[in-house]
Amino acid sequence: MDEKALGRSDLKVSRMGLGCMGMSEFYGTGDEKESIRTIHRALEMGMNFLDTADIYGLGRNEELVGKAIRDRRKKAVLATKFGNVRGADGSWLGVNGKPEYVRSCCEASLRRLGVEVIDLYYQHRVDPNTPIEETVGAMADLVRQGKVRYLGLSEAAPVTIRRACAVHPIAALQTEYSLWSREPEGEILPTCRELGVGFVAYSPLGRGIFGGKIRSLNDVEEGDYRRNAPRFVGGNLAHNLSLVERLEKIADEKKCRPAQLALAWLLAQGLDIFPIPGTKRVERLEENAGGLNLALTAEDLASLDAAFPPGAAKGTRYHEQAMKALNR
Repeated sequence: MDEKALGRSDLKVSRMGLGCMGMSEFYGTGDEKESIRTIHRALEMGMNFLDTADIYGLGRNEELVGKAIRDRRKKAVLATKFGNVRGADGSWLGVNGKPEYVRSCCEASLRRLGVEVIDLYYQHRVDPNTPIEETVGAMADLVRQGKVRYLGLSEAAPVTIRRACAVHPIAALQTEYSLWSREPEGEILPTCRELGVGFVAYSPLGRGIFGGKIRSLNDVEEGDYRRNAPRFVGGNLAHNLSLVERLEKIADEKKCRPAQLALAWLLAQGLDIFPIPGTKRVERLEENAGGLNLALTAEDLASLDAAFPPGAAKGTRYHEQAMKALNR
């Protein structure tokens, strides 16, 4: 599998990574054995870029990933995040970017992952009450201490990215980007390219809707985050499924799976874009990887752009409160 450096950093990762969040929370029931098989298969395929965070499963996801890579650490590029705060009951308590919190989160993640160093450490959301210079300064201290190799931000605004880069090089920005979430194309991607920051696209399959398996909420487990997500409820879902039908029509013409087509479109947006589709099953992992080998013509790209113009999806990406934490 092809590897490229994240932005102007020396950190080389596979063009496609593996989002591990759903193995522990949010997207239905998890299966630890199958999840570990999926991580092992990803590493066998050369998909070395593994993504987790301290809040996924209240730390359980980091423990799962750490268990999976224990005997193959050198094969993995390990990315995790801090900044979102949750209570022991799973409640959301806000965002914290204070230097002392940065340090304590890093120590806790290192313990759960069972590693000596984190390859890429993201601030999961920007804390509006702590200057980004203070947060990134504390993150940079972790690099100097050898606990972290490279730094990243998630869902940060262009002005914040600039301020952060003035303190320490930022290897990657992680933000949602897909056929139905094209907001980064406005200011965020150009800013990243100007500053030499790699772009990591999460939810590149529209939270699974581009996989072609969701036809109604009956196809989503009880307790799954999507049962209440704005784009999956009521008339929004009906409209958004009509968009998926357009994707499936083009995929049929290309003789590929719709998920592969959605990922190939994203990869075609630039060599500096690294999608991290999440899955907890080997079968889906292997299907997604097929998007790396799917060549799209200018006509294919034009058809997809016409089918999914910016703003085509109905519903916001998150509920109102969570939307306030984006692009700041």
